[in-house]
This record gives sequence, C-alpha cells and structure tokens, in this order.
Amino acid sequence: MNKSSAPSQRQLRAGELIRHALSDILFRGDTNDPELEGLQVSVHEVQISPDLKIATAFISTLIKGQEQRALDALNRNKKYIRGLVAPKVDMKFMPEIRYRIDTSLDYANKIDELLHRPDVARDLEKK
Repeated sequence: MNKSSAPSQRQLRAGELIRHALSDILFRGDTNDPELEGLQVSVHEVQISPDLKIATAFISTLIKGQEQRALDALNRNKKYIRGLVAPKVDMKFMPEIRYRIDTSLDYANKIDELLHRPDVARDLEKK
C-alpha cells in the first residue's frame, strides 16, 4: 500500500478531467447564472481525494477582489454544475465538487516581495 502523500496517477488524471470540464462550462457560460458568468472564473487545479469521492477545485477570477462572490455563486450552483460536469468526464462515479479560492499566486507574490526587500537582497548577496 502506498503511504506517500503524493497523488496517484488516477487522482491526477481524474482531477485534470474535471478541471477541463469545469473550465469549459465556466468559459462558455453554461451555468445560467449571470453573476457567475460576469466574474470570469478560472479553475487552476482540481485535487481529488484518494477514494475519488471529493474533488476540490481551486478557483480565481479575472476581476481581482471578486473571488468570494465567485465562491458563493459556485456553491449556490454546486449541484447543477456537478450535473453538467458528469457527462463530460469518463468516471464511474462523479465526485462531490468543493470550491476553494486559489491563493498560490498571492503566496508567490509575497515570497517575491520578500526576496526583493533591500535587507534580504543584501543578505543573499553575501553568500
């Protein structure tokens, strides 16, 4: 039995299938929710639990500061969107989709800012 925390090939493949389907649905505006369509939601990654029952979609919006509105709209339409995704993916069972705001870009920007601070740059030059 694999005890590592890295996702299996099966999890990665299922996550990508769901990410593509979700992205396509959101891009084409198939949700029938004008608020959600206006926010231009992007799906950056979908992580799946080892038992393939829960998919966590990490989202952001092109309109900065509107991520919480998008999250609320996605959760409001959760069952409907899951029904749209199911026929687009070749899976025996469609996992429950949970939505989270993707903060990885914010984290990367924070690290970049730290590395460019004068005191940190000075310390890095000493090595």
